[in-house]
Amino acid sequence: MPKKKAKPAKKAAKKTVAKKAAKKSAPKKATPKPKKAVIKTTESSASAEKFLNTISDAQKRADSFTIVKMMEKASGAKAKMWGNAIIGFGNKVYTSPATGRQVDWFYVGFSPRKANLTLYLTVGLGVFPAELKKLGKHKTGGGCLYINKLSDVDVKVLQTMIDNAVKKNK
Repeated sequence: MPKKKAKPAKKAAKKTVAKKAAKKSAPKKATPKPKKAVIKTTESSASAEKFLNTISDAQKRADSFTIVKMMEKASGAKAKMWGNAIIGFGNKVYTSPATGRQVDWFYVGFSPRKANLTLYLTVGLGVFPAELKKLGKHKTGGGCLYINKLSDVDVKVLQTMIDNAVKKNK
């Protein structure tokens, strides 16, 4: 029985070269932009001042009004409620470096929690190693700065941290 002839190698090579050329000349598909995620904590029309006036602890209420002044000075934005218990300053689209997820967020913010004052500097606390050493009594975790009361920390160092966080966000 006679053997079948194999296809010539040149034709196969020409087809491969033609396919590669067609792929190069074809328009590239645009990389889809990440969609903004829908989150529970969004800016609201509630009054930040009214919220702060509901704080029963007089020291925490006074410290909260001081932090509002510090953050308004740094951001040039008025205090806005975000969700039920966070006060934020300014607006930006935050993109998570880990997931690429985007959300509407603030430059800086804080929440007068029962246990402490929680500050959100939104640039990561790793950019403030020297400041954190000088700050005074505080804790950190999950990108948040926790202080019990302003008298526990150096307010000038805290203002510098807030100022620099806003600059990095704008």
